[in-house]
Amino acid sequence: MSAVLDALSRRARTTPDDVVIQWAEGSLTAAELLAQVGQLATALADDRSPVGVLLDNGPAWVVVDLALILAQRPSVPIPPFFTAAQRDHALADAGAGLLITPGAPGELTAGGAPIRLTPTGLPVRDLHPGTAKITYTSGSTGAPKGVCLSQDQMEAVAASLVQVLGRDRAGLHLPVLPLAVLLENVAGLYATLLAGGRYHAASLAEAGMGEAFRPDFARLLTTVVQTGATTLILVPELLRGLIAARSVMRLDHRLEMIAVGGARVSPALLEAAANAGLPVVEGYGLSECASVVALNSPDDARPGTVGRPLPHLDVHLADDGEILVSPHPFLGYVGQAPAPERLHTGDVGRFDADGRLTIEGRKANTLITAFGRNVAPEWVESELLAEPQILQAMAMGEAQAALSALIVAMPGAEPAQVEAAVARANARLPDYARIGDWRLVPPFDPAAGQVTANGRPRRKTLLRTYAPSPSQAA
Repeated sequence: MSAVLDALSRRARTTPDDVVIQWAEGSLTAAELLAQVGQLATALADDRSPVGVLLDNGPAWVVVDLALILAQRPSVPIPPFFTAAQRDHALADAGAGLLITPGAPGELTAGGAPIRLTPTGLPVRDLHPGTAKITYTSGSTGAPKGVCLSQDQMEAVAASLVQVLGRDRAGLHLPVLPLAVLLENVAGLYATLLAGGRYHAASLAEAGMGEAFRPDFARLLTTVVQTGATTLILVPELLRGLIAARSVMRLDHRLEMIAVGGARVSPALLEAAANAGLPVVEGYGLSECASVVALNSPDDARPGTVGRPLPHLDVHLADDGEILVSPHPFLGYVGQAPAPERLHTGDVGRFDADGRLTIEGRKANTLITAFGRNVAPEWVESELLAEPQILQAMAMGEAQAALSALIVAMPGAEPAQVEAAVARANARLPDYARIGDWRLVPPFDPAAGQVTANGRPRRKTLLRTYAPSPSQAA
């Protein structure tokens, strides 16, 4: 049995009436949650193929996730910000035989909500032995890549978080990120259950995230106050909005820790959070390490670092500063060879004398937005360059809320035509990869080192030329 289910079982035996999951309309005790998980697992036990999960945050998501663990069926969580094409790719790539979506009254229920179990008819795929979850990143390319994780790998992270933070930190956790995002699933749900805390399974709308990239921060802060939440997990852009809401709405809260990860956090943002009375700690991780690699403790935090590596991991630096993580942080990618014992993260960092890690940036071009989404600029640029009004383009947006772009117009194209072209390209991209601000610039000059001989933009040169960022054309 998994450590998470074992902890729930012990709780159901010793304190069966202890509330474990709550939401606006109800709650589940340890005994009730365990019973619902067992009932749904029985309904799912007739097959071993992966199961896609396309549900809003809420008690149903929690029950489904735990039931799939008990039934020993790999889960394939589908983030709500995925496009239909990305969703379909993930399901087909994983060979998901079943898709769980919201149901209608009279159908099977989980956490008090109706759910629908729909066979997909998709071909079965060979997966890495021991795969319990296949998490699809937002994609360094247009097609998200499936990361196969075992239950042990995920629970090792959750257990390390409990060890670092202490069980007395387990109060009431409020999910703000989608549960389909591995960070919330492991560091939020699993760690809370292992530590004996309570989980307020709010819907995304209740948490102010009804529109993934247009958050309602006043709603988020109101929910934090009304629920009495003590812990949150955020990405930097959400922290920025929460600070702004806090400056306007001087509401008292019971927050003891806000863990922030997914992209670099500037020292200025951490200082602003402290001035707003928000207890923020920075961490670092990636899907291939089952979410968290390092985290500052609220009792021993050093701003500017992501803290010390979790105790179950061995983290070293290569000669070029690349962060290497072992042993066996994940099983491998779907359809590829098993992962090596040591993962090359592609991130560059350094350790201080006390063993705290600082992240300095990416080795490659991949952008990580302030919402924690990975975006390959070449993907966005290819969509822009598909428009006849655009001759050259370079996307940027590291640690920003939205991507921006430098655009060279085709001779004869008017700014209004370029604006329409950008809008068309954006319509083909998911929210997190769309261009917000853009700027018309002269053609990239090979003689000035702005473009390679075969037409690829030289990013560092262009960034130096047009820093700090483009502003939208009038």
